[in-house]
Amino acid sequence: MNLVMYKTKKLLRRFLLYTVLLFFFLIFTFPFYYVFVLATRSYDTIFNIPPPIIFGQHSLYNLHRLIRQIPFGMNAIHSTAIAILATSTRLVFCTASGFVLAKYRFPGKSLIFSFILITIMIPRFLNIIPLFKMMVWFKWVNTYLPMVIPGMADAFGIFLMTQYLSTSIPDELLDAARIDGLNEYKILIFIGFPLAKPGLGVLGTVTFIGSWNDLLYALVMLPERNMQTIPVALSSLHLMAEGDFGALMMGNALALIPLILVFIFFSKKIISHIIAGSLKG
Repeated sequence: MNLVMYKTKKLLRRFLLYTVLLFFFLIFTFPFYYVFVLATRSYDTIFNIPPPIIFGQHSLYNLHRLIRQIPFGMNAIHSTAIAILATSTRLVFCTASGFVLAKYRFPGKSLIFSFILITIMIPRFLNIIPLFKMMVWFKWVNTYLPMVIPGMADAFGIFLMTQYLSTSIPDELLDAARIDGLNEYKILIFIGFPLAKPGLGVLGTVTFIGSWNDLLYALVMLPERNMQTIPVALSSLHLMAEGDFGALMMGNALALIPLILVFIFFSKKIISHIIAGSLKG
């Protein structure tokens, strides 16, 4: 009897837990689902009350309207190229900087790290005017360079990788590598980067999503129409007199797909490496 009651309570707790998790899952995923629903709806039905919650039959029409009003294909190419370049360069430079700050002792280390922490608290938009003047002086406006190079050694990325590498890589492992004849560059490449994969996954996810969704810097640094990224192009579509919300929602839906795929890919990497590390421990 006691065993039956114990199993019943255990099943009840599990049922309540899964119910709560399912409830929050629906709350967080419904906005994304609703974007895809509206992308298949005509302008007349988007603002219906009650709102539509099932897919419509205007997907191709909205896609045709989107491509006709803005060069969405070119915008997607620019957004993809900028996001990939910004993510890859930031992973390399922030990991290298974080490795140095986490595993080496040198004069001024604490001062440098404190300065990095201070810069995190400065709002990003405050430096946009001097940064734009610098980009004009370098003649980098309407190129990928202002969207990639200023953020290669991002303060948040350096802080994140410093904190992660300081606890994930034991000093004894580095000493053993030096005894085996590896120089400092090879230690970073063959030990630092492989052991930093979970941290790289977090930083890569945050960087790609932030770069893909960046509107302010792309609006200022890429003013020409043929260099616009997806957020800038969709904002200009929203301001058009026609107000084609069907095409706008189709653009939003298409812009969401790469973000969802990147999040799924990196989240699997992060979880798998964390589980592997816990099993080894």
